[in-house]
Amino acid sequence: MGSGIQARMAQYGFESNDDYDYQLRCLTTGDFDGLRALNIEGDCGRRKTAFANALAHVLDCPHILYHDFTQQSPPLPDIILPPSKDESGREEPPIDPFDQVVSEACAFSEGEGTVLILDQIQAADFREHIRIYRFLTEARWQIRDALYFAHRPHLLVFLISEQPLYHSLQKHSFRVWVNRVSPRQVPYRPEDFGMASDALDFMARLAEVFEALGMAPTHSEYAHLVHDIHHQVRTAEALRHSIYGWTEGVSRDLLYSGELQGLLEAVIRSILEYIGLEEVELASQGTDTSI
Repeated sequence: MGSGIQARMAQYGFESNDDYDYQLRCLTTGDFDGLRALNIEGDCGRRKTAFANALAHVLDCPHILYHDFTQQSPPLPDIILPPSKDESGREEPPIDPFDQVVSEACAFSEGEGTVLILDQIQAADFREHIRIYRFLTEARWQIRDALYFAHRPHLLVFLISEQPLYHSLQKHSFRVWVNRVSPRQVPYRPEDFGMASDALDFMARLAEVFEALGMAPTHSEYAHLVHDIHHQVRTAEALRHSIYGWTEGVSRDLLYSGELQGLLEAVIRSILEYIGLEEVELASQGTDTSI
């Protein structure tokens, strides 16, 4: 089942067969010259965002702040302040949402654990990259004439970008890779899903299918498949539908290729023997159940 961190992150919407316990220890105990920063890399998509959010909750930080540089219309703050004026009566422009969220992170870090998630950094102006680097090294943030100081022991900064980070930012952060799918095969046992040992054969043959697909289902994904096997799956075509329907990141082209047909039919023969049915047509002989 993996480490406690895996289970807790799954509770907050990020499930993976990969164990990030070691990386978390490096982040929380490493010798950072400034603020601790985590550079979250990985395959394109919002899975990195889900990872950041789940990890922030696992760390039990009371304050989790988020900024997306691609967001054109950020949500309105809880309190809308009137525009300020300088000594000459000229109105100053409102504070940029990015400045707002960083200043709030500084304020919260004075008293409690805080995580600041900066997402889609590749969309930010390069000058903002420089400001973030200075923030990480100096633990202070400047907005016009005002200075905000971060309390280093209480603040963590998560950096997410679809492109390689600015060199200085990358050098000042610990990198972690978030897989779109996990290639690590998990040796599930029948008892993990409330089954007896007679399920071993179809589970072994199903593992061959996932090995050919180059990925492995998570525990909850496998539990969905086990349910379908007991109640729905009687043909190779149905098995394809269930694997694709429940398993994140599976290659549909490979799943529906002729290369896997023999492996899928072997799983079906084992399933039919397991559930006690002897004369059910395989997908190559039966009705197409595609939607």
